[in-house]
Amino acid sequence: MERENEEIGKNTGWDKMVSIGLAGKPNCGKSTFFKASTMVDVPIANYPFTTIDAHNGVTHVRVPCVCRELKVECGKCVKNWRFVPIKIIDVAGLVPDAHKGKGLGNEFLDNLRQANGFIHVVDASGGTDSEGNPVNIGEHDPVEDILFLEKEFAMWYFGILTRNWGRVAKRINLERLEVHEALASQLHGAGVTAEEIRRALETLKLDKNVEKWSEDDLKDLCMKIVEMKPRVISANKADVAPEENIKRLVREFDAIPTMAEAELVLRMAQEKGLIEYIPGDDDFEIVGKLNKAQEKALEKIRSFMKKFNGTGVQQCINKLVLDLLEMIVVYPVEDENKFTDSEGNVLPDAYLMNRGSTARDLAYEIHTDIGESFLYAVDAKTKRRLGEKYELSDGDVIKIVFVKK
Repeated sequence: MERENEEIGKNTGWDKMVSIGLAGKPNCGKSTFFKASTMVDVPIANYPFTTIDAHNGVTHVRVPCVCRELKVECGKCVKNWRFVPIKIIDVAGLVPDAHKGKGLGNEFLDNLRQANGFIHVVDASGGTDSEGNPVNIGEHDPVEDILFLEKEFAMWYFGILTRNWGRVAKRINLERLEVHEALASQLHGAGVTAEEIRRALETLKLDKNVEKWSEDDLKDLCMKIVEMKPRVISANKADVAPEENIKRLVREFDAIPTMAEAELVLRMAQEKGLIEYIPGDDDFEIVGKLNKAQEKALEKIRSFMKKFNGTGVQQCINKLVLDLLEMIVVYPVEDENKFTDSEGNVLPDAYLMNRGSTARDLAYEIHTDIGESFLYAVDAKTKRRLGEKYELSDGDVIKIVFVKK
């Protein structure tokens, strides 16, 4: 699975893929997380700016494959687990005042805006300072890294809004525009949606006359917009982190304790035939001959996995895509009786769709022509005919009937 990234990118509609970003300061373990989740070679070292350009890779969301329910063999899953490809972006480490262009801040913000949501990899051990330089374990507060990233994002949005705020505010009043829609047009290039702004405005008590808003009002709004962005905190290096750090990150930020280095070791060992491991499992099986050093390293990893129910890498990805982005998996087929495509492949594709998507939305996702010539859909499980407004459910197997040109 790991070495198929290039082909997956070619064959599954790269531009249409769900995209997640990896955020974090230098030396927090972000590049290790990226390599572990993609098995794509990137430089990994113990100093800032190891990754100096955006890296695009393919990782996967893990879901139960519907083949087990249907009692068929699809040949596309691993022990009844389906791995659905998504795009993952690893960008340069963020440093203070990135919104002013310090370090590689402009590149960081510009690349991360392309993501549907992001995973913030935090050095939970407190063993690196705000710029990623090594310090003693526990010397730095990892919570500061979370707050600092939020502030950088907020100040980036603030800088965009204040460039011509007077003119924008006056136009909103004169034309009686919806505030959230007008602001979304200003922040569209930063990856902010009208819905995120609307939800942020609901939490604030701002004057109805936007021309009376102060700079502090705009900063508060920008901070609230940041809070609306789908994000998961990866409390990385949890194996060496003070226990209080982990407890606080989980309690206050719903963080997932992570050991990205362990995930990388497991995937490399799997690739060499030393172990059997499915990403996201809470254990692995040794099947090859190990030396004492390897046995010791794997035993340490196993202890961590037992304590935290896995390495945390797959858990972060799944939480972001399935829980926060609220996506479901749907299986399009051409033969609703055999669950196959035109070539006889069983359950050949698995599509990630937004919860609330319709049968016609799926048709468009497959191909624009199919969406435009949609007639009806068929629930392959029940053989029931479905209209264009049928709301898809997780695990649906759907045949799309359309007018062939």
